[in-house]
Amino acid sequence: PDIGCRNVITVLFFFSSFISELYLNELVPYLEHPPSALEFYREWLCPNKPCIIRNAFNHWPALSKWTPAYLRKVVGSQCVSVAVTPNGYADAVYRDRFVMPEERRMAFSSILDILERKVKSHGVFYVQKQCSNLTEELPELMEDLEAEIPWMSEALGKRPDAVNFWLGESAAITSSHPEKTELNLKVMTGLKKMLFRPPKSDLIFSSELYQPAMYHVNEDGSFEVIDEENAEKVPWIPLDPLNPDLERYPDYANARPLHCTVKAGEMLYLPSLWFHHVQQSHGCIAVNYWYDMEFDIKYNYFQLLDALTAAVGHV
Repeated sequence: PDIGCRNVITVLFFFSSFISELYLNELVPYLEHPPSALEFYREWLCPNKPCIIRNAFNHWPALSKWTPAYLRKVVGSQCVSVAVTPNGYADAVYRDRFVMPEERRMAFSSILDILERKVKSHGVFYVQKQCSNLTEELPELMEDLEAEIPWMSEALGKRPDAVNFWLGESAAITSSHPEKTELNLKVMTGLKKMLFRPPKSDLIFSSELYQPAMYHVNEDGSFEVIDEENAEKVPWIPLDPLNPDLERYPDYANARPLHCTVKAGEMLYLPSLWFHHVQQSHGCIAVNYWYDMEFDIKYNYFQLLDALTAAVGHV
């Protein structure tokens, strides 16, 4: 058994160290124009490679119209779901818990007041609800953009499963995680700083199980963490790429994640199952289109690697 375990570890480390060299660019490639459906399918979707696309939605009114004044006029009275945390990390490991944000319903104008520092607030605020909040909570804004990405929908043979609206403070950070979606992110104002790792490129950083909990804001503005009773534990990778614990994860010193900045007017395609960590400029507005991934042989292959990694970790 020990010999078999060492052989599996050797294979996993070999795979981890060579995956980037096998098929990835050192930098995220830029396209000056959107691809055709066939080009997207052949060059990016099937190889599971990210890219940044310029000049893809210059014709959208949202790109020029979505100023604070315009948003106040059109959706200022609309109530939206807002994530509130003490430190900007929503859905992230905090100490020995996987802690989700307190979710509030607030008038959109109140969020703008916080971003423009017209009012004092406790915590970090982020409009980030991921259940197609743009179509469900802010449908008036859909007139300023398209309901789908034509060439992406054609390549995938379906319409988006969700269209999400993102707006928040610069302190709001998305911890590193993968998605089971083909992600298309468009930045309307400001910028997003992204850190990527390909699926299974860092097999040594297997996820751990954490008790789920939620932040709760008390009347005095202080935060406390409250466990979600009877909830199943959540698998998550606790490593913070901005401040990695190299004593716990010494091999991360050799990791080579991809970095990129997506600016206003640019579109990012991020393939399914890629790990991504996100920072943003203050008041950045972005829209993403989620297309659920196909649970085909690729997904089964990644599940096999997960099982092997977990088995080695328990030996």
